[in-house]
Amino acid sequence: MRPTTAVIDLDALRHNFKTIQSIASGSRVIAVVKADAYGHGLAKIAKALPDAEMFAVATPREAYTLRKAGIQQPILLLEGFFEEKELPRIIENDLQLVVHHSPQIDALKRLETDKKIHIWLKVDSGMNRLGFKVEELPQIEQDLMDVECIHKPIRLMSHFASADDPQDGFTSQQIETFLKSTKHLVLERSMANSAGILEAKAAHFDWVRPGLILYGCSPMVGTTGADYGLQPVMNLESKIMSIRNVNKGESTGYGRHWFAEKDTVIGLVAIGYGDGYPRHAKNGTPVWVNGRIVPLVGRVSMDMLAVELGPEHSDKIGDRVVLWGKELPAEKVAAHADTIPYTLSCGVTGRVHFVYREQKSRES
Repeated sequence: MRPTTAVIDLDALRHNFKTIQSIASGSRVIAVVKADAYGHGLAKIAKALPDAEMFAVATPREAYTLRKAGIQQPILLLEGFFEEKELPRIIENDLQLVVHHSPQIDALKRLETDKKIHIWLKVDSGMNRLGFKVEELPQIEQDLMDVECIHKPIRLMSHFASADDPQDGFTSQQIETFLKSTKHLVLERSMANSAGILEAKAAHFDWVRPGLILYGCSPMVGTTGADYGLQPVMNLESKIMSIRNVNKGESTGYGRHWFAEKDTVIGLVAIGYGDGYPRHAKNGTPVWVNGRIVPLVGRVSMDMLAVELGPEHSDKIGDRVVLWGKELPAEKVAAHADTIPYTLSCGVTGRVHFVYREQKSRES
């Protein structure tokens, strides 16, 4: 069997969840599991977090997957609903909604149901993405009072634009805008995403919404999850499939993007962009082999990549290679590939074999 594997450590996941609870000790936790739990496996991750008070996803289909898997906790649709015809099934599955523009309110006014829907009103505090502008809020508040199917009281939400950079004063400005525009409302609030949880403690409020940090990576510029006591949940691994001598001046890979500066040895690893490893990773991108970091050399292919083992190597075909994970933080790999750790884990493809591990005492 091809050795390319994503090893998912569910004990590390639970460790991260407890760490988040400790950091935001006065807040309740909404575990964000959208995008297949950031590529880690939606249902498996949710089932491993029985202490999560709520889960958040981006699409109704993701929510239905969780319900089908037996998840009973509240589930929040972060983008609300896309079409009015979705509402009956959303109600049937007891989903909570983010309401971020007036057409959603109009659809809820027309809805005929005996059930009450829990909604979160999204306030645009400066990101200029989803949410109602501050000046719209008085009218929106009045409109919501007329919607019979909405559970009262509602909750409030906003989102940060640049909380991953502690030096950016815009985060404080957004907090001030959010609080000032809603100070007359005695309602539960949520604003802190992963970056906000770590570095914007004034925004912890009633609920926090961890995403990336649940999976052990840091969203903060120039840091890794370990800096905050987090543990990587995903280890992307493969093995050396071939070892070759390369003479000084010879190249390897498509396009001849790397030339050997001396007589050396390269190892071909069974993973490529067809598995989700970034094709645009540069020469020198770190790869872990046998307890040391070696450089990626040449262009990443669909099914394999090359690393320089060096002329004095003692590696063998079949030796374990880690592309990112416990031995090699995804944040460091992402920096060499001009991307972010989110895209690494989300980009792992379906042909990679997933293995879920936890202590035997927790297995069922």
